[in-house]
Amino acid sequence: MRRKTDQIRQRILDAAYESFWRSGFARTSIDTIGTRAKLTKRTVYSYFRSKDDLLAAVLNRYSELAAQRLQHIGDRIPVDLDGMIDSLFGQLAGWAGTTPRWSGSGFTRLVVELADLPGHPARAIARGQKAATEAWLSERLARAGVSLPTERARDVMTLMEGAMSLTLIHGDKRYILAAAVSAKTLTRNATSKAPRRRRTR
Repeated sequence: MRRKTDQIRQRILDAAYESFWRSGFARTSIDTIGTRAKLTKRTVYSYFRSKDDLLAAVLNRYSELAAQRLQHIGDRIPVDLDGMIDSLFGQLAGWAGTTPRWSGSGFTRLVVELADLPGHPARAIARGQKAATEAWLSERLARAGVSLPTERARDVMTLMEGAMSLTLIHGDKRYILAAAVSAKTLTRNATSKAPRRRRTR
């Protein structure tokens, strides 16, 4: 019985994830989620009290998947600085160019939708996920010899988020490639250099 309950809950989460991703939070209804999951509206409400609770559960699950994806990316990207930047922004450009109906970061889009609800639980979850990504990037930059890696990770994250927004607005992934060039410049200039030895007379 427990297994069946878990399976139904997962069906609801999968249907909600697909609906929120495609249509956004505001335009998605519990009826839509129930139809996609092939369940009644009443059944959905028996597992989740509200659409807000369901969104929070979806984002928690998506955070787990995002962490797994970061691990996978981390196992594949080069350790040298330029190679790392090329890989990160190259993968982003690839998703933008090949994924049907690509719409940027799901976390970012949902937070924008909920901009007038600062206390919404989904915003805290999204903030935590973005912070985890930034910390992961900071660690990678530190390994590559970048000084002030926390600050530079924030710079790179800002470039990535901005590039995604402009790519969505213009339908042109060259904004992502331009952001990669800027990220390289920022991180190269911050590469730690060994102090010069003073000449002895």
